[in-house]
Amino acid sequence: MEFQWHDLAFHREIGSAIDALDGPHFWARLTRVLERHISFDSWVALRFARNGPPLVCAEQALPDGKIDLLFQDYLAALYQLDPFYLAAFEQRVSGFYTLADVAPDNFKMTEYYQRYFRKNIVGDEVHFNVLIDANYTMGFSLGNMRRYDEREVALLTLFSPWVLALMQQRLRYENFGAVPGASEAAEGGQHDLPARFGMLTEKSGRGALTAREIEVAMLSLSGFSSRAIAEKLTISFETVRAHKKHIYSKLGIGSQSELFALFYEPGLHPFAEGSEGDVTTPAGHR
Repeated sequence: MEFQWHDLAFHREIGSAIDALDGPHFWARLTRVLERHISFDSWVALRFARNGPPLVCAEQALPDGKIDLLFQDYLAALYQLDPFYLAAFEQRVSGFYTLADVAPDNFKMTEYYQRYFRKNIVGDEVHFNVLIDANYTMGFSLGNMRRYDEREVALLTLFSPWVLALMQQRLRYENFGAVPGASEAAEGGQHDLPARFGMLTEKSGRGALTAREIEVAMLSLSGFSSRAIAEKLTISFETVRAHKKHIYSKLGIGSQSELFALFYEPGLHPFAEGSEGDVTTPAGHR
């Protein structure tokens, strides 16, 4: 068997990533192997939790030590609308996923897409997900300012067995009790949606949202059309419409934009009117 010089280099790079499995530079080494063959603009390794915000295992550094404010918003609450986060606990299987694999039918019409994804990731995203247990999944995200082409997706699919195997081995060395980069913004408890929506409906005096209404509200915010929600929940289209009518009435709102505004209440920097021009977020960062 004859090898080209780039074949030998590739195997040497994988060896370097394996050698770093128990050290602090594993994720950077793994990224370096992939970027020799695939073009991408950002990366982050996360541990998704079913009942809480993600923990950041490692992420691409920003120039001059800047803080990615949009990413802090993601960690605080917006992760709940991330199709990769939702797929991690719905499919419950390790594997390689493209945005096309997991995005709902109306994803590009959502406030999440328009006000976060399109501004922060810009073009496309893929994930390597490793199931830890019923409540946790490790995800390794590669974001791109443009759409991945067929060759790149084919290569990533080809690489996925050894990438996932390395991630599985890495689990024993991750300190999830003290993960660097875990967001302080997540401490506000905004992920407790029943309590949050309950507080909002209590103020309106129109009765609390039911568990099913909260489920419909979150699916709608995530980008599922009414017909897709009906199919997903095995209920009729008219029942979904009725749920939406009750949701809007109880919350005292009249649009999806208003629902999104209630879902995520801005702090000092997120999405506040007039604030977007003051936030510097390098394009393509997660």
